[in-house]
Amino acid sequence: MMTKFIPYEKLSKKERRKLDAVKRLDWNGVHPSTKTIPSKKNVHVRRPKHPVSYEV
Repeated sequence: MMTKFIPYEKLSKKERRKLDAVKRLDWNGVHPSTKTIPSKKNVHVRRPKHPVSYEV
């Protein structure tokens, strides 16, 4: 027995949530958290705490 097609807008809130949860499960092996581009602002450049004087 085939289920009848019901447009997304006409589904109940409960059924829409089930559908959305199923769609969120599979990313086909892609991990979205690893695909973020690091911000250039967060790059830490190490500088000496005390400037070195080259006077001899």
